[in-house]
Amino acid sequence: MAIQSTAETLFQTAYESRYTWNENFPGYTADVQLLQEGEVYTGKIQIDPNLNIQVTEVTDKQIAAGIDIQLQEVVTRCQKTSFLDSYGQHDFILVEAVENNGATVFVNSENTDSRYQIRNQKIYQEVRVMGRMSLEINSEQFLDTDCGYIPSAYHVVFRNSHTGDVNSILKFTDTYQKFGDYYILTKQIVAEYEDGKTATPQSITEFVYSHIQLLE
Repeated sequence: MAIQSTAETLFQTAYESRYTWNENFPGYTADVQLLQEGEVYTGKIQIDPNLNIQVTEVTDKQIAAGIDIQLQEVVTRCQKTSFLDSYGQHDFILVEAVENNGATVFVNSENTDSRYQIRNQKIYQEVRVMGRMSLEINSEQFLDTDCGYIPSAYHVVFRNSHTGDVNSILKFTDTYQKFGDYYILTKQIVAEYEDGKTATPQSITEFVYSHIQLLE
C-alpha cells in the first residue's frame, strides 16, 4: 500500500471537507431573475437528479446561455466526486508551510499544473496555468455547513501567464439557503473589473433564484 505524502494528505483533507450534494440529491426547480445593466430578465430553471440543467422561458438566448453557464459552475462546485477519481493520477508537492495550519501545495498531472494555498482544512487559493492564461481563485469568506464548507465571497483573477499582467477580475458574492437536506444557491452577485486596475466595476450582474422546490 502506498504511503500518502504530507502534501497529498493536506490537499485531500481540504478537498473532502468541501460541501457537496450527496448521491441522494433529488434536483430542484426555481424561478430565476437576472439583473444586468438596468435590464431584468426572468425565467425558470431545473437541475435534475443527474445534474442536467434546463433553462426555460428566458426570451433572450444569450442571457439564457449565461444562466446555463452560471448553473454549470454551481453543479461543478456541488457535484460529489471521489478524491481518487479526481486526483488519483496526480503528484503532490509540499512547497511551504505557513501560519494558521496552512501550506502551499503543487498538484501536477500530465495535462495541468496547479497550486493551492490551504489553511485550516480549507482551500483559500487555487492557481492554474493554461497556456498563455493564468487563472487565480481567491476565497475570502466561507459558509460553514454541517456537511462542509462553501466559498461565499471570492474573486477570480485572469492574468497573462507570461507577463503576469492582469487582464480582468471577477468578484463573486454568493448566498445559500438550506432546502430539506441540501444547501442551494439563492443569489450570486458578480462584479467585473475589465482592466483589473480600477476600483469601480465596469459591470455588475445579479442572479436571483426564488420559489426553489426540491424534486420528488
